[in-house]
Amino acid sequence: MSLGEYLRSVRSRLDPVILGLPSTGARRVPGLRREEVAVLTGLSADYYTRLEQRREKNPSAQVIEALARGLDLRGDERDHLFRQAGFQEPVSAARENVRPELARLLGRWQDQAAFVITGTLDVLAPNALARALFDGFAAQDNLARMLFLDPAARSFYADWDRAAESVVATLRHNSTRLPAFAMDPFVQNMSEASEEFRALWLQQRVQGKTHETKRFRHRQVGDLALGYQALDVPDSACWQVILYDAEPGTASAEAFALLRASAQLRVEGQWHGATAPLDQKPDAGSPIRAEDSGAAARD
Repeated sequence: MSLGEYLRSVRSRLDPVILGLPSTGARRVPGLRREEVAVLTGLSADYYTRLEQRREKNPSAQVIEALARGLDLRGDERDHLFRQAGFQEPVSAARENVRPELARLLGRWQDQAAFVITGTLDVLAPNALARALFDGFAAQDNLARMLFLDPAARSFYADWDRAAESVVATLRHNSTRLPAFAMDPFVQNMSEASEEFRALWLQQRVQGKTHETKRFRHRQVGDLALGYQALDVPDSACWQVILYDAEPGTASAEAFALLRASAQLRVEGQWHGATAPLDQKPDAGSPIRAEDSGAAARD
């Protein structure tokens, strides 16, 4: 994906009236005209057109800042624009394993469902409660594949459409932070496997994972409303620790406590050699596999 493609996508979804431009009647296509972008950014229409058409390949940081202000891009979308223009080098490929000390820490978070995600949303080192939370999925090792390719997701996520948009926006956010060899094959495979993924990817929405509340329908404990926090893993290729918890004093907290007790019983059963639905512990540094768990963590 090029800077020009991203600019065209942003331009197509902006409302000129909201941005303070006068209404000019019916439009053949939605969004801003190139001339209107020029007015908002202080650039010439000819120069902006060259940017979109990739005939101008080396815009300055001042030009990119003007585009960000004029197009009202903030936070993750502003950062994404700068990276598209080459002002932040992509990070190197991710490590294959979670550090042992981080894996131990995740395991000690017994009251929260915790796991690590990579830049392409692979799931690493899920703790017992995370595996119990996502029990019922076919064995998968990636949040996007679980959401778009596993039929269980449609009933598990109370707001599937919103979750789908969030996952794809996160991948877009990460796409300028990972090298192309790490991201492009994954996106191509997902686009071929899921029309819904492909349509959302083409919208070019950008949003990193930070915090949010998600609603689930768990087959064992019923409805859950859980908030998550995403914590960056230092010195990693956009890895994050994801922590799910319930608001104290709520019905979700009571249901989450039941799930936690069930997860603990399963762990104790493993320690005593008993057969349980989660009959093998995943390796701390590896994605969830079929032999590791009947559950798969996703956001």
